[in-house]
Amino acid sequence: MGFFQAGIALVDSAPHYDFFLKWLGDGCHGEMSYLFRQAPERKDPRLAFSEARSILVLAMNYFPGEKFPDSPLKGRISRYAWGKDYHSVIHERLERLLHFIQKEEPSAKGSCYVDTGPVMEKAWGAQTAVGWMGKHTNLISRQRGSWFFLGVILLNIPLEPDAQERNFCGTCNRCIEACPTGAIVAPYILDARICISYLTIEYRGPIPRHLRHLIGNRIFGCDECQETCPWNRFARKTSEKGFSPGEGYEMPDLITLVGITPGEFEQRFKKSPIYRATRDGFVRNVVTALGNSGRHQAIPVLEEALLDSSALVRASAAWALGAISQDPAREILLKAQKRENNPLVLEEISFVLSSESVKRIREEGTASDT
Repeated sequence: MGFFQAGIALVDSAPHYDFFLKWLGDGCHGEMSYLFRQAPERKDPRLAFSEARSILVLAMNYFPGEKFPDSPLKGRISRYAWGKDYHSVIHERLERLLHFIQKEEPSAKGSCYVDTGPVMEKAWGAQTAVGWMGKHTNLISRQRGSWFFLGVILLNIPLEPDAQERNFCGTCNRCIEACPTGAIVAPYILDARICISYLTIEYRGPIPRHLRHLIGNRIFGCDECQETCPWNRFARKTSEKGFSPGEGYEMPDLITLVGITPGEFEQRFKKSPIYRATRDGFVRNVVTALGNSGRHQAIPVLEEALLDSSALVRASAAWALGAISQDPAREILLKAQKRENNPLVLEEISFVLSSESVKRIREEGTASDT
């Protein structure tokens, strides 16, 4: 069914639950309020499926293999989003596997989850032979590294549990050192509020100014902690056709994406994980990346973005213009200021037009280059 490994754990209180509660209490979940609301369910899988006695954890490789040349005017998308939405691919396989189990054992009942339900699949996976929790908070397999998805089936039948895999991170801190924003604040602790994946996918507001230059040309997610992990030298190219790169998903042209309409966004990304970012959030990421490019050929489309229906996009475009060049940006933004009535956009325009912004934008850009 496409899974390269399976592991079994017995149902009990979720491992690391106290750690999870502290993480929530420290606010590291950002605006992902569903994590807070579903905290009780995440403690005990029986609140999700009352008859659960065993947890079957399954791993599916998504590593596409290819690595494309980087370019300031091309957008970087996390590898897991190069193909179809993994939720639909994996959930269908889980359901097929559950039906197979029920044919073998008619009394079996179960419930399937990818990562949309209140089941802590990584924490449970780390209780099995599938892998261990890396310092970057991704599960790592000795056989395949960390480029894989997890699926879970809660079963009402008792199964023999695995021997838990050992932690082989040792003294390695490469993932921590590689994180562009320092979001891995300590081993095994990721602060979502400054994580590029969170900021470009889950976060709905303007990306904080002090982090914008660190985004670089990433427009959906970030793979830096996985790219640098030594265990990923064991990664193999996936054989799952659904995860093969779709046309233009690997390094799309940024300039052509600025003017994408809501309808075009839905048509292009409806069956992709990118759809979760929403059209406005995705274009916000695109114009931020264009600002980081420093390329003057981006100025005309950024000027057009100042007329976008989304205030979030217009505000981000104002900053991006200032980040590229203060001279043409000033004239363009003065015109935009006269017609604009949204407080968020006006505040961003005022910031870029202020003399202090020139110094701050340049300092931030220099720091990110360093």
